[in-house]
Amino acid sequence: MSVRCVREEEEQISRATISTEAITAIDKESATGGGHISSDGGSTVTAYGICWNTTGYPTVDNNEGFTTDGNGTGSFESEMDGLQPNTTYYVRAYATNEAGTNYGEQVSFTTLSINPCTDLETITDAEGNQYNTIKMADGKCWMAENLRTTVYKNGDPIEYPGEDHTSWAGASEGAYAWYDNDPGEAGLYGALYNWYAVEDDRGLCPEGWRIPTDDELDQLISDLGGSASAGGKMKESGTIRWQHPNEGATNESGFTARPGGIRNEDGNYMYTGQRAAFWSSSAPGDHKAWSRILYHNSAESARNNELKERGFSIRCIRDE
Repeated sequence: MSVRCVREEEEQISRATISTEAITAIDKESATGGGHISSDGGSTVTAYGICWNTTGYPTVDNNEGFTTDGNGTGSFESEMDGLQPNTTYYVRAYATNEAGTNYGEQVSFTTLSINPCTDLETITDAEGNQYNTIKMADGKCWMAENLRTTVYKNGDPIEYPGEDHTSWAGASEGAYAWYDNDPGEAGLYGALYNWYAVEDDRGLCPEGWRIPTDDELDQLISDLGGSASAGGKMKESGTIRWQHPNEGATNESGFTARPGGIRNEDGNYMYTGQRAAFWSSSAPGDHKAWSRILYHNSAESARNNELKERGFSIRCIRDE
């Protein structure tokens, strides 16, 4: 009688299964992250932690910081230190085993402002979005981030024409847009709103806050040295988001303006990386309203009279 031998199949090994936890304990220069490893993939996890950067999808080889917290499976926490104030970071948890390194989903957060309003470091809009605050030289409190709500203060939805250029161009009521119809960068650039949303009685800003008047924007610019140089003091420094040369950008005001671009009156998107445009609540006529524009190739803050059908960013100011 013959005997047949059968080779036992080797156990399949795969990368570990890991998720990224929400960011907590957010401060000006630090925050706490973490992850959860639910499966080691059939091979011991030899290293895990979190990695982060300001451009998106960090890895252990491409990051602005990372931690190495241990081995094995389960939940873990990691501390991020040495961060920049009022800066948006992207974070992913990672786990490494014999099969390689796997990453959890990406989460983002924004560190607190270096000079927040004394009694209110963050505010929350009707949709639950939170924003950093900044106290300017005249003592007035501003949002340190662009508005990104998709509902009015009473909870009513703001119209969203999406990719329909005709609906955007023909709107005579409030509407908002994400640049290129992509909400993925909402935390960085906020939404773009036509001026009809600005004037809507239901209100866009969080309770106790409002859209600044033309005079209030004038005062802000004046306090920062005048229109020729104030733009540089308001712009986020560097060329990660602003296109080169980001002329004069120091962000010494803490305003942290980012180049979210605009949605034109015909529905087309323009100038991402090149311009930051902000509505005021003041309109000199039926068809146009006052705005402020910052540029990548100038330190200027320009006061422009723009068509109400255009989509601009919004910053809110605290009621006196």
